[in-house]
Amino acid sequence: MADLTGKRALVIVEGYGTEEPELLQPVEFLRERGAEVDIAAAQNPIDCVTGDRYDSRQIVPDKMLAETGAEGYDVLIVPGGTVNMDRLRINPEAHRIMREFMEAKKVVACICHGPWLLVNAGVAEGKTVTSCEFNRIDMENGGFVWVDEEAHVDDSDGQTLITSRCPDDLPAFCAAIEAALA
Repeated sequence: MADLTGKRALVIVEGYGTEEPELLQPVEFLRERGAEVDIAAAQNPIDCVTGDRYDSRQIVPDKMLAETGAEGYDVLIVPGGTVNMDRLRINPEAHRIMREFMEAKKVVACICHGPWLLVNAGVAEGKTVTSCEFNRIDMENGGFVWVDEEAHVDDSDGQTLITSRCPDDLPAFCAAIEAALA
């Protein structure tokens, strides 16, 4: 287990339809290793789901999207949830945050439908990614090379981009984030 004391993570979501395990497992994983984690959302509270359709719990975000950016953070984490990402991928604040992290060459980690934000923010074309299989064509049409892996790390161009497919792959996703921050 790496000591991530002093590292800071930002997790961004729209608010409704966020896949609970994809939001909370990376947060808990990083906090257990000493990292500080902030959750930012477009709405308060965050209405989580499990299995992409079953209502789960509500989470109060630490910040709103408009109040944050890449400054002071080491990693951006984008959880999935189809409805969450369908809304987040068209949110101008989410685009701004993603662009700031990519331009600063900070670690970016997206899981499941999370990579949709890369396409809509117009960043990272040409990178190799994985995602929920339903997003494969969107990712390829957005200029990405798509692979079917638990977690894929693309370190090209001095930019670390971590992508993963689904909640079942959270252990590999979290381990890749840990390795990138250690």
